[in-house]
Amino acid sequence: MEHFYGVLFNTGTVIVGSLLGFFLKKGIPERLTNAIMTTIGLCVIAIGITGVMKGQNQLVMVISMVLGVMVGTLLDIDGKINTLGDKLNAKLGAGRDDGHSISEGFVTASLLFCVGAMTIVGSINAGISADNEMLYTKGLLDLVSSTMLGASLGIGVFFSSAFVLVFQGALVALAMGLGSFLSDFAIAEIICEGSVMIIAIGLGLAGITKIKVADMMPALLFVPFVCMLFA
Repeated sequence: MEHFYGVLFNTGTVIVGSLLGFFLKKGIPERLTNAIMTTIGLCVIAIGITGVMKGQNQLVMVISMVLGVMVGTLLDIDGKINTLGDKLNAKLGAGRDDGHSISEGFVTASLLFCVGAMTIVGSINAGISADNEMLYTKGLLDLVSSTMLGASLGIGVFFSSAFVLVFQGALVALAMGLGSFLSDFAIAEIICEGSVMIIAIGLGLAGITKIKVADMMPALLFVPFVCMLFA
């Protein structure tokens, strides 16, 4: 059980932060909220660019992204998530939070919280040796991030906590059974792929353009296999 303490802590900080931000946003003027959204979008783009630089092979990035977006588009992942989000909106009677749907908050926060070196390396460390230090640190950072996102994107950020729990929990469980199942090469390329998606999210948050980022998510599954071809 101690292997999962970091995952549970990180999930808890996302829940607390997102709810705090959601309730705080009611006292923030719309003009200020829009300014914050644009600023967060630009910061997210900068974070994404930094992550892309960690990639070691551009062909891995291109092949994985193309395969991933083909699968995601054929499965219409973005459409299904939006449909689920609309149903939640209807049940909660929430409509859209200042133009942002539950699905938008969910996808944005899920990728930001789960695609990065601290998530992958921290989860593997927790699974192999029950070393949760990196996930504890990430949890504190996500507490701040989820508060800001909750104030900007609404209650959808809260639901991303479920994705954090499942995604990180699965990585920990795999590491417990298989050890360090990802090479340094594969980890770097996963971070690179995820960072491309983070840039796309940043462009949306800044109001520059809207991209169906959810349809790109299967690319993360292809990365380890494509890396095997180039290892």
